[in-house]
Amino acid sequence: MQRKQTRTVHVGGVGIGGENPIRVQSMCNTDTRDVAATLAQIRELADAGCEIVRLAVPDDRAAAVLADIRRESPVPLIADIHFDHRLALAALDAGFDGLRINPGNIGGEEKVDVVVRAAAERGAPIRIGVNSGSLEKDLLKQYGGPAPEAMVESALRHVAMLEKRGFHDIKISLKSSSVLKTVAAYRLMSGRVDYPLHIGVTEAGTLVRGAVKSAVGLGILLAEGIGDTLRVSLTHDPVAEIGVAYEILRALGLRERGPEIVSCPTCGRTEINLIRLAEQVEEALRGVEEVFTVAVMGCVVNGPGEAREADIGIAGGRDLGIIFRKGEVVRKVHGDKNLLPEFMKEIEKFLEERRG
Repeated sequence: MQRKQTRTVHVGGVGIGGENPIRVQSMCNTDTRDVAATLAQIRELADAGCEIVRLAVPDDRAAAVLADIRRESPVPLIADIHFDHRLALAALDAGFDGLRINPGNIGGEEKVDVVVRAAAERGAPIRIGVNSGSLEKDLLKQYGGPAPEAMVESALRHVAMLEKRGFHDIKISLKSSSVLKTVAAYRLMSGRVDYPLHIGVTEAGTLVRGAVKSAVGLGILLAEGIGDTLRVSLTHDPVAEIGVAYEILRALGLRERGPEIVSCPTCGRTEINLIRLAEQVEEALRGVEEVFTVAVMGCVVNGPGEAREADIGIAGGRDLGIIFRKGEVVRKVHGDKNLLPEFMKEIEKFLEERRG
């Protein structure tokens, strides 16, 4: 893979594009007007590895509390604005680090002037976000629907409005619920501009469906070197989006965060509740940032060999678990109820040794 070189923009202290790593971001699903709930979710997202968080700003009541949220946030924040340029100005005044707007729908040329000037003064980039479900009527008519070409042309119209004002701290997204349309649109745009691209499949669906669609769409683009920052959009707790995002990046060798958990799919030889054990191990390690490989296997005969490359693992059988490192047996554990606690003790010991 050779990643396309794009311009660099900065959202707060987080660099996007250029030589920066591909950034992981998400969006709160709390009511922005509820400061405590919103900050709690921002902190959860940050703990999971989210580097940038976006908030909806639907009205003046939400705008009024943005400064309180920004003051306490551990990560840069982007305000998601539609139709009302005053909300964009309020977000910038509150110290928000970037905007997600479409300049053409915030109230006319004069209002675009005001927002762009304020963003430039504060060093806040603007993301042009085009969704297939909200394209201009003339483009829908011209292309016979929300075609990738229509999405690209819509984005370029908005980009031109910013460029005309000498503003170039721009990111672009082109999202559809169709994986194929999303991929086609980003391929077209990547060939037209050198602005960093925020990639994602919008309205991807519930946890499993959304993760699959996102992995396919984002995986294709990232493998082609397209994409500087991403969001996995799930109808689920947004914290889950972060885990999926990092697994996509890990699978492509682009970024790693936290342990990789290898577990067998189970078969007729499995004599323990391996599915539950694997889930418990994954949950117990959710907050760990160190990169290492954990194997959770269901066969005491083949497990250690099959997971020989794992840093640490467990293979369970009837009333017995074998804990191993790099395929070498460390010790045996008797009793199904002891498998998880004893394995976690060994993982803690392993991490302590790694940390020195």
